[in-house]
Amino acid sequence: MQILVLYFSKGGNTKKLAEAIAEGVEGVDGVSAVLKSTSEVTKEDFLNSEGIIAGSPVYFGVMAAELKKVFDDFVSLRRKMEGKVGAAFATAGSETGGKETTMFSIIQAMMIYGMIIVGDPMSATGHYGIACVGAPDEKTKENGRLLGQRVAEVAKKLASD
Repeated sequence: MQILVLYFSKGGNTKKLAEAIAEGVEGVDGVSAVLKSTSEVTKEDFLNSEGIIAGSPVYFGVMAAELKKVFDDFVSLRRKMEGKVGAAFATAGSETGGKETTMFSIIQAMMIYGMIIVGDPMSATGHYGIACVGAPDEKTKENGRLLGQRVAEVAKKLASD
């Protein structure tokens, strides 16, 4: 089973957080992470994944246009994504830079795709997903790994039912 960790990163911070999240996915037995940027992702990556964890830097309080374009371009897959697991992460330039609204914009797209949304676990922050200001520090990377692990575990449970 695979989980897609999808991201757009202009300065590299979102990619660093995506890499930590992918490590968490890989830590779950029988689950592999497919780490792809918005310029690399294919429709097959979406279809072959039981979950998607998508991340973006904060751009005016919402996801970057490059990530939104993927959701727009792949809308024909919408019905095929129903019931798969979705989660979000974000990076920002300031403490009050719109991280939560950015994650909500990603979650909103996933809900329209019919996905089952999970936030990060209580062992991380227990909120909407993982977010940070600037480059992720070690605590944020660990929280990212916990989010990846949670999505992989939930997807695995759903697939076994």
